[in-house]
Amino acid sequence: MSTQEMIIAQESENPLKVRRFGYGTMRLTGEGIWGEPANRSEALQILKQCIKSGINFLDTADYYGEDVTNRLIKEALYPYPDDLVICTKVGGARKPDKSWVAFNSPENLRSSIDNNLRTLKLEQIKLVHFRAFVGSDVPLKESMQAMFEMQKEGKILHVGVSNVSPDELQMSMAMGSIATVENMYGYGQRTSTKLYGSETRGGEEVLDICEKNSMPLVPYFSLIQSMPKKDDRISTIAKNYNATDAQISLAWLLHRSPWILPIPGTSSLQHFEENLKAADIKLSDEDMKFLG
Repeated sequence: MSTQEMIIAQESENPLKVRRFGYGTMRLTGEGIWGEPANRSEALQILKQCIKSGINFLDTADYYGEDVTNRLIKEALYPYPDDLVICTKVGGARKPDKSWVAFNSPENLRSSIDNNLRTLKLEQIKLVHFRAFVGSDVPLKESMQAMFEMQKEGKILHVGVSNVSPDELQMSMAMGSIATVENMYGYGQRTSTKLYGSETRGGEEVLDICEKNSMPLVPYFSLIQSMPKKDDRISTIAKNYNATDAQISLAWLLHRSPWILPIPGTSSLQHFEENLKAADIKLSDEDMKFLG
């Protein structure tokens, strides 16, 4: 895998150096992002292979499962390598019917952070994204104040935001230092859309702000191109490189901006290994122009 690196929070006293290819753990859960994985041993193997492959950025959340991905990370990797960045998300929860709901009051957020610390067996989380929910009853400002307060207490090293609009990102940045942004972004879906019944913010809308502020954009659902909505241009380039559509979609992200940190997730070790090879694909300027 390519050893490209980027710095998170490079102007802070505690910058984080990560390789520009991470892993999102959401798919390690059972069907519907709920319950234990179908193949627990393969899930643990994938996490261990992350470290062996040089990946040092893992994305998780205590509402994946629930608590399933955090427990798998601890089981597979604890004690953690010094350079490993475990990034978690707070602001959401799951109901018994498996629906996704906001869980973003100051009390909710504190409960979530404490739960993440406990399940991951950490005293401090290096990076936490606050996941905004469109139409929430709790003002974003109130939630972010709670995040920065827990940062002052030492429970969080760096604060990031997720699922935010440009205005919400700018407001958060005015309140404190924002290290990263995690929005949905991929070749096949770049702007805001409806997903799982709620509005999901796109990465294209905030990428310019991220670049101007040397702030990594961490795209989730970056392989939405593998869903029914297809683009023949990806397949055309894939044939030229003897690669899969997913590999070219990931290579496109890496070439789209030096401030994008892909975190493709999968529950298949074979697909994990295939995704890693995307980091070694060098798309030409002509390729990028063709892809648009």
